[in-house]
Amino acid sequence: MQRKIINTPNAPAPIGPYNQAILVNDTLYISGQIPIDAATGELNNATLQDETHQSMKNLQAILTEAGMAFSNVVKTTIFLTDMKRFTEVNEVYGQYFTADPPARETVQVAALPKFVNVEISMIAVK
Repeated sequence: MQRKIINTPNAPAPIGPYNQAILVNDTLYISGQIPIDAATGELNNATLQDETHQSMKNLQAILTEAGMAFSNVVKTTIFLTDMKRFTEVNEVYGQYFTADPPARETVQVAALPKFVNVEISMIAVK
C-alpha cells in the first residue's frame, strides 16, 4: 500500500491532529473542510452560501495539490447544522459538479468546529 500525506498552504491548516488529506494508492481521502480562508485564517461565514463556496474552494485546493479535480470525486459528505437550509447549500454545491456528480449524503449535526454551519468531506480517485 502506498500512503502519502497531502497538505497545501492553499487550504486551511488542520486545527487538530489530522492531515488535510491522505492519498492511498489512487484514492484520496479529504478531511472535512469548513469555511476558513487559507490566506487570512479567518472564517468566511457572512452567509451560508459564502460558507459553502469557501469549503468547496478549500476542497478544490487539496484536490489540485493531489493532481486531481472535482471530476475525480466519487463521494462527498455534507454536514449541516440545519437541514432546513439544505437547498441553499445544494445550489452552491451544484455549481462545482455540473456533470456526473458524485455519490453523496447530507447529515444534520448539532454543531461543527468553530460553530460554522457547513462542513464537507470528499473521496476522490485518480
